[in-house]
Amino acid sequence: MAKAKSAFVCTECGAEYRKWQGQCSSCQEWNTLSEIRLTSARPGSGAATGRAGYAGDLSRDVVDLGNVDLSEVPRLTSTFAEFDRVLGGGLVPGSAVLLGGNPGAGKSTLLLQTACKLAQQRRILYVTGEESLSQVAMRAHRLQLPTNGLKMLAETSVETILAVAEREKPEILVIDSIQTMHLEDISSAPGGVAQVRESAAALTRFAKQTNTVLLLVGHVTKDGTLAGPKVLEHMIDASLLLEGGADSRFRTLRGQKNRFGAVNELGVFAMLEQGLKEVKNPSAIFLSRQEEQAPGSLVMVVWEGTRPILVEVQALVDESALGNPRRVAVGVDQNRLAMLLAVLNRHGGLFTGDQDVFLNVVGGVKVLETSADLAVLLAVVSSLQNRALPKELVVFGEVGLSGEIRPVPSGQERIAEAAKHGFLRAIVPRGNAPKQAPKGMEVIPVDKLSDALEAL
Repeated sequence: MAKAKSAFVCTECGAEYRKWQGQCSSCQEWNTLSEIRLTSARPGSGAATGRAGYAGDLSRDVVDLGNVDLSEVPRLTSTFAEFDRVLGGGLVPGSAVLLGGNPGAGKSTLLLQTACKLAQQRRILYVTGEESLSQVAMRAHRLQLPTNGLKMLAETSVETILAVAEREKPEILVIDSIQTMHLEDISSAPGGVAQVRESAAALTRFAKQTNTVLLLVGHVTKDGTLAGPKVLEHMIDASLLLEGGADSRFRTLRGQKNRFGAVNELGVFAMLEQGLKEVKNPSAIFLSRQEEQAPGSLVMVVWEGTRPILVEVQALVDESALGNPRRVAVGVDQNRLAMLLAVLNRHGGLFTGDQDVFLNVVGGVKVLETSADLAVLLAVVSSLQNRALPKELVVFGEVGLSGEIRPVPSGQERIAEAAKHGFLRAIVPRGNAPKQAPKGMEVIPVDKLSDALEAL
């Protein structure tokens, strides 16, 4: 018998090796290589017949890029405006969407709500590999969802699922979850690198060929990344992450990859007894502030995908009893906080080298852009001097290493969003200052960090 060929794949970056080694040479991670079995090509296929095997593919026509049909593919609504926003306008037929999140975040709840509502006018097949049909039915009954019309299947074999899908011909196929699926030809256990990759490839191939919307549920690892090989993210069209702690009733749905819409789009949901409910105005829930303003608290305007959101940043500066003061940041990059403190010392004249600095973005929002730099520094200054900032003040802007305040994208929309929520003063980069400020609002343009400190 011919010896089965195998390869070793890194679960972090997807790099392949012919033999096992302790460290991945590409991403420098340790003990991340997993063995996969390589199946040989079927007799008569192009890969098996060599160069002559490609003769059958020469009939395919080569199309000029200028002659490609540009008509937009109609999207299917998910019945959730926030879900459609993150997807870029809705579900695209023939696309594969991966939804990840921590256990209990609400992945299955969100997809079950979507499937039950859409099943009233569309053909949907919901495949559950982790729960029994009675468990899913009990959840739908508890959430008071319409259950008529939704086709259910409890199965983990990809071959069986594809056979049922060929017969039912659904418009939307939901797989919960991809880590429980397996192919008969692969000897490894479900959830392994080979099974996850090949199962996702087979399901994605079916979705592309039949113009079916494929929704996959994915688990996350302890550090919050999607489990399985990195190549899984390259096979799909959109990767979404549902975030939210067990102690919070709010959930944020963030787009990490999307071939049909904006990346880093943010949707906000509230977990209620009737399931997930979308939040129309996210800024309102992130601005639930106390009546008495405390030092170190400040509101900033961040841009998430296609809309501005107002969030509160809090800073606490205290004398350090350690030789190496602590720098703790939740919601922003900790390395960027250390860099901003150095800028504050050099160009603002305020020394924090002997102080512990703690920073937190209220509401669990993760700020990924640089427009929060100025707000972070002013919050640190407010806590350092133990002086509260005005409650009606809003700040945004990027801070450079030489102390200059750089403009950020969509500055006019940020100011308009702040004015809509009743803020009366705004400290912004001069490049973002409007020609005419919104009615009742004072806009203070600044060029340098020293100008912003004087404006306080």
